[in-house]
Amino acid sequence: MIRRFLPGALVVVAVLTAATGLHAQNSDRANASLDTGRRNAIVRAAERVGPAVVTVSVLRTQLVEGPAFPQQSEFFYPFFQNLRRRYWQQVQGIGSGVIVSGDGVVVTNYHVLKGARDIKVTLADGREFKARYLGGEELYDLAFLRLDADGAGLPVASLEESEEVLIGEWVVAIGNPFGYLLDDPQPTVTVGVVSATGRDILSEREGSDTIYKDMIQTDDAINPGNSGGALANALGEVIGINTFIFSRSGGSHGIGFAMPVGTVRRVMDEIINHGQVREVWVGVRIQEIPAALAESLDLGSTEGVIVASVDEGSPADTAGLRRGDVVLEIGDDVTRNFEDARRALYGRLVGDRVRFLARRGSDVKEYVLKLVERE
Repeated sequence: MIRRFLPGALVVVAVLTAATGLHAQNSDRANASLDTGRRNAIVRAAERVGPAVVTVSVLRTQLVEGPAFPQQSEFFYPFFQNLRRRYWQQVQGIGSGVIVSGDGVVVTNYHVLKGARDIKVTLADGREFKARYLGGEELYDLAFLRLDADGAGLPVASLEESEEVLIGEWVVAIGNPFGYLLDDPQPTVTVGVVSATGRDILSEREGSDTIYKDMIQTDDAINPGNSGGALANALGEVIGINTFIFSRSGGSHGIGFAMPVGTVRRVMDEIINHGQVREVWVGVRIQEIPAALAESLDLGSTEGVIVASVDEGSPADTAGLRRGDVVLEIGDDVTRNFEDARRALYGRLVGDRVRFLARRGSDVKEYVLKLVERE
């Protein structure tokens, strides 16, 4: 009996063994496919840009307010609890930055470095370097450092402009929002999309208005320590430097803004080549048009701004603008009043070509000004 069924048993065992081997092969193929799927464009972008994103640690001295007698006893506390004093205190600050050249140039935000006395940069691989302040410009909230890292083989994220930033395209924000709290130099990666481009944001800082021009808006989770970190597209191209968020609580609400890489490159060139962002000369003074002036000049409207004077030999003079011209547009912006004109010219750099649309009598004409450095 045993001999009669033994061959069948052997066949069953052989089939089961073959099936097991086939299952293992299919499982391997499935795992390989899953692994390929995991390494998507977002992962590759983070791997490409992440090593060049650094933690910027600073020590700054700032004026703080506190109790006049912080060590007072419980007995005296009721008598002096409202007595305050102001004093200077050394405070640690932290932000993110991006290495953008092989010779150790790092871009970060101006507000990260403002008032800093000692600057240290930590790479994602744990290496630490002292950094020298090259310069910055509060107008753009950009600043630049150079690492003391000769021959250190630094990772670099290129600031080459991508062809176009697309609304709705996937982006990754890479920075170090928690810094020394985690004692971990590895950057944090968050994912979102480009919500809008070309945003002009009016912000009040330390009692004065700042206009952030042409900003990239994203719904990435950007937190305060991300300031100065990279915003990259799915190709691993840096398209902006994370600058600020809209928030009531201080945390992320999915409304973040990055300075576009084209502006970053131009400001960097100014700082490295000239030591500062050179002041531009337009050479025209403008004013709003009150009703009485509009009537006396028979302008027909108070909209626009009128040219009060033009400096001889200035870009405005060379382009052909004259006293009494009514400026209707600057760049792509309609100039209904002085504030519109101020915004349109705010943040322009030496070498910019700016279009003015102006009316002289019944004629409307375009004038193109090439801005030069004020001497």
